[in-house]
Amino acid sequence: MKYSARTAIFLLLVLSRAAFAQQAKTISLEDVWGPKPVFKPETVVGMNSMNDGIHYYAKTAEGDLGKYEYKSGKMVGTIFKAGDLVDTDGTRIDYTEFTLSPEEGKVMFSTQVEHIYRYSTIEFNYILDLKTKLLYPLSANGKQRLAAFSPDGKKAAFVRGNNIFTVDLNNWKEEQVTTDGEMNKIINGATDWVYEEEFTLKTGISWSPDSRKIAFYRFDESRVKEFVMPMYGSLYPSEYRYKYPKAGEENSVVSIHVYDLSTKKTTTVDAGPEKDQYIPRVKWTKDPNQLSLYRVNRLQNKGELLLADATTGQSKVILTETSPQYIEVYDHLTFLSDGKTFIWSSDRDGGVQLYHYGIDGKLIRQLTRGKFEVITYYGYDEKSKTIFYQSNEESVITRTVYSIKIDGSDKKKLSLRKGTNSAQFSTGMKYFINTWSDANTPGYISVHDATGKEIKMLKDNAKLQGQAKEYGFVKKEFFTFKNRAGTELNGWIMKPGMYNPDDPTAKYPVLMFVYGGPGRNTVSDEWSLSSDFYWYQMLCRMGYVIVSVDNRGTEHNGNDFKKCTHKQMGKLETEDQVDAAKYLGTLPFVDKDHIGIWGWSYGGYMSSMCLMKGADVFRMAMAIAPVSNWRYYDSIYTERYMGMPKDNGSGYDDNSPTGNVNGLRGKFFLAHGTGDDNVHFQNSVELVSALQKANKQFDFYMYPDKNHSIRGGNSKLHLYTKMTDFIRKNL
Repeated sequence: MKYSARTAIFLLLVLSRAAFAQQAKTISLEDVWGPKPVFKPETVVGMNSMNDGIHYYAKTAEGDLGKYEYKSGKMVGTIFKAGDLVDTDGTRIDYTEFTLSPEEGKVMFSTQVEHIYRYSTIEFNYILDLKTKLLYPLSANGKQRLAAFSPDGKKAAFVRGNNIFTVDLNNWKEEQVTTDGEMNKIINGATDWVYEEEFTLKTGISWSPDSRKIAFYRFDESRVKEFVMPMYGSLYPSEYRYKYPKAGEENSVVSIHVYDLSTKKTTTVDAGPEKDQYIPRVKWTKDPNQLSLYRVNRLQNKGELLLADATTGQSKVILTETSPQYIEVYDHLTFLSDGKTFIWSSDRDGGVQLYHYGIDGKLIRQLTRGKFEVITYYGYDEKSKTIFYQSNEESVITRTVYSIKIDGSDKKKLSLRKGTNSAQFSTGMKYFINTWSDANTPGYISVHDATGKEIKMLKDNAKLQGQAKEYGFVKKEFFTFKNRAGTELNGWIMKPGMYNPDDPTAKYPVLMFVYGGPGRNTVSDEWSLSSDFYWYQMLCRMGYVIVSVDNRGTEHNGNDFKKCTHKQMGKLETEDQVDAAKYLGTLPFVDKDHIGIWGWSYGGYMSSMCLMKGADVFRMAMAIAPVSNWRYYDSIYTERYMGMPKDNGSGYDDNSPTGNVNGLRGKFFLAHGTGDDNVHFQNSVELVSALQKANKQFDFYMYPDKNHSIRGGNSKLHLYTKMTDFIRKNL
């Protein structure tokens, strides 16, 4: 009888799907993951303010760099044409990135770019003189990294072979600043893998405001253990070796130095006697002889802001932050032109807020306050004494742009559309370009003045909105529920296209998407820029409910919500996802016996844990590039949230997929790239080994030489085809 009823419901669903399919175009995997994706949001490419604050530049469809007026949004000139980019030998330069020099007389272009890790690249750089239209290679001695103009635009610095070089852009004389750089030993002017990944530190070079000095990082990674990845594709596979400090292992010894271009002298900055620490940020003050450093202890529960004399290297601590759990590193530090004060951010008040400090380290006032968090600090207008920032004051899932005076008065909301607003301000903060979207409306890009008044629409993504109707996109809806601890959690849900609320007999399988870790939210009122969104639309057309829930431990909901997972990463998060599945099972249109979950990276770790600890509610799980034990992951990230392995062994092992394989009862899909420099393929190898020892059956796919994103060579299409097949078979 039960089988017959289920068959009848299935036939009804098939008929409903057939009827729905006649009304909307079908979405295919090729539409989403093929070489020519169908759904492409419009953006403004390469947009930045010019020095006058009344114009900005952006890349045109033809590849030229256009000059635009903020007050009208109209193109009023051309800074350069793509046809100008011809080398002295007549070779046309196809550029990837470009940078306008600070004085706006030159443009630097990068070409033949090779990626190293997430942010780092090596490339050839060219300089175009906008007056003469002559194009010169920055260096003829090999590819460069991290090329950057000096503030006066007369020089440039770059890294090659782990050493720093400068180039005089008047006579093209190249000088070498450091000489001890060596692969997998000494890095000058760049960062090691773990700083790049976990502190998002993209460069290790910083010019002084007067262009006379360069502050730079030096990493001694000689004692950091190497990680070896075999690279396939040739008769004899090669080995890629790089330094990767795992939790509890030795880190690089990091020091800060200042090079004086006139004296050719290098000074070491006093960062304290402790070598086993982090220096995640270095920034010049308005004084060209004064440098700031932010140092953090190994456990990352204490941070100190130092000011240093760039000539002598002497330093002093002016501000200290501590936390019972951990502190994060923010990029909100701004030294004001008065030379006496600065803007600082801290989560000491229960969430991230802005503060005004004196250069002596004494607090002047807390600028923002409330049960919300400042997400982005945009800048300070010296003339009107106004700060501009983005926060989630209206809702945890929305983002709004605000302004407030430096004395804490006259707070104003500048973005009036509900959803997610992100601003890019002009020099002088007179205008901003706002990108708005909500969960069901793609990006609307417009120019505004500093009061928030809209001046001109630049992009409205009308084509994508039309496609959403043409393909019958279902709406993303938001909901809340309380977990077993009584904490309210946010989620979104996408119901099948044929869903009929008046049909009490129809029940649908559910696929949950999870990330669940620190540093990211999946539940926000904005149009998703991930291609997964269009895949979900395809799955909804096939009759699946798609859901995502932000568990405890995720961002922008206050310290109590975020930091309660400290030293037990994965425990409370898994409980919350299990509770979410149980809540969904109570909904009248959900088939509670057919709930699955999937995720990538931390989400792959979470989906694995959910199936192993929640086998009574989850029928299947898919884990892509998962961490399988936090002992295998890097030092900075893991120790911040888990402490040292020697001090928290049970926290590491109790919440490990490899230690919980005996709980696996549902269907499990695992995939990983063998060239993943972030979450190593080792994680999946160890998980496979544990599953085999426990005689647990699973599906496993590996992608040769692919990194953490599993991108290139049709691998995305292949992976999502296998996942779709797995869902249809097991959910």
